[in-house]
Amino acid sequence: MTDSRFYEKKGPFTLAELVTFGQCELERGDPSFLIEDVAPLDGAEPASLSVFHNPKYIEALSKTKASACILSKEMAEQAPKHLALLIAKYPYRSYALIANAFYPPEKGEGSIDPTACIHPTAKLEKGVVIGPLAVIGARVELGENVQIGPLAAIGEGVSIGEQSVIGAHVSLSYAIVGKHVHIKPGARIGQSGFGFFMDQGDMGGHVPVPQLGRVIIQDYVEIGANTTVDRGSGPDTVIGYGTRIDNLVQVAHNVHFGKGCVMVAQSGVSGSTKFGDYVAAGGQVGIIDHLKIGTGARLAAQCGIMRDVKPGEILCGSPAMPIKTHYRQVAVLKQLAEENRKKANLR
Repeated sequence: MTDSRFYEKKGPFTLAELVTFGQCELERGDPSFLIEDVAPLDGAEPASLSVFHNPKYIEALSKTKASACILSKEMAEQAPKHLALLIAKYPYRSYALIANAFYPPEKGEGSIDPTACIHPTAKLEKGVVIGPLAVIGARVELGENVQIGPLAAIGEGVSIGEQSVIGAHVSLSYAIVGKHVHIKPGARIGQSGFGFFMDQGDMGGHVPVPQLGRVIIQDYVEIGANTTVDRGSGPDTVIGYGTRIDNLVQVAHNVHFGKGCVMVAQSGVSGSTKFGDYVAAGGQVGIIDHLKIGTGARLAAQCGIMRDVKPGEILCGSPAMPIKTHYRQVAVLKQLAEENRKKANLR
């Protein structure tokens, strides 16, 4: 069960209501039965709803105390008889929609902490929330119901669209931010990129190149805690519509993400690389500069990307290669190691 000190729960809801929220179908159960909460299979109590979306948890499904479960049509026969069943093509998607009904995002009523520092030329729409010690610079524009967390710093000229949430300690500069964007605590957006001329002479060392672009963050983007996104050096850095960037990711200047991309924690993208739509990169992926990553490409964790990636291509390893080639190489290396071990034992 969730802790009421941190989360405010709505409901209860009938199964019929949950089917509507989750865009799924009721396969088994009384539509008027009340569900009080969502919970994992192994932690659920009666009157809770769970989700089964991974075969690894088949044992937890068989032992769950939940009263209802969301799962696929193919897995319905595996469910205990006591469970009401909500059938969905994508069970976890339906679970997310239902969980949001129980725990909707908090909406501020509009409040400005007296310790916040707001420049007189800043423009604030109705419903804006500004936390303690936040700094709002000159000519900043905050749309309706924007939330600015404690100690956040919003630089001169930045605009932020309606319903966006800027977390605590975020620094945001040289940026145009869309609506329904969520930037999590500690992120650094719009600082100058790693741009300089390498000079080995005695005339003052490396020569910095002015970074004169912006960061454009389109609607419904999420940027994780302690992630950095450098502003463009001339062209803009662009984070495309609906993109999700995890914690501790480095995005260099002039990088361009398409729509719906996903980049997992501890990854890094060098300057001027361009992504198509719906590219997914696993944890600790490293991508060199000036590449093109095609639409729908999949980059496995710890990939080292040193060439352009074709649309839909699935890569693994470092240097990255097609995933089947990578696994064949791993199998050959394992076989060679085993043969060497056997030879050594015969000596």
